[in-house]
Formats: sequence, C-alpha cells, structure tokens
Amino acid sequence: MTLGELFLEAMSTGVITKGEMTWVTSHQNRFSRTEEAVAQRLGRLIDAGSIQLGCRMPIR
Repeated sequence: MTLGELFLEAMSTGVITKGEMTWVTSHQNRFSRTEEAVAQRLGRLIDAGSIQLGCRMPIR
C-alpha cells in the first residue's frame, strides 16, 4: 500500500479505516515532501467530515 493508493481509496469511498490510519501514522517519518502534503490534505478532509473513520462494506 502507498499513501497515494490509500488517499484515492479514501476519496472514492469517503471512508478511511482504523488500520489505514494506523498505517499512515506509523509510516509518516518515511514520507517524502509530496506524501507529507497528501497526508495533510487527508487530515483536513477528515477534520472537515468529508472522509469518515469507519469500515468499508465489500461489494458483492
């Protein structure tokens, strides 16, 4: 998983999981400047309520 993939998934579903948030926080010390900007954008979207913390239901 990359931060870009995670960001796109969160944007398309409107949901970020607890596991994904854990991944972001545990890898943030390795982010490039571009990835840091993406992480900040993700945080702002969560703060604004555009992305919710939860779980995704599988599509059948």
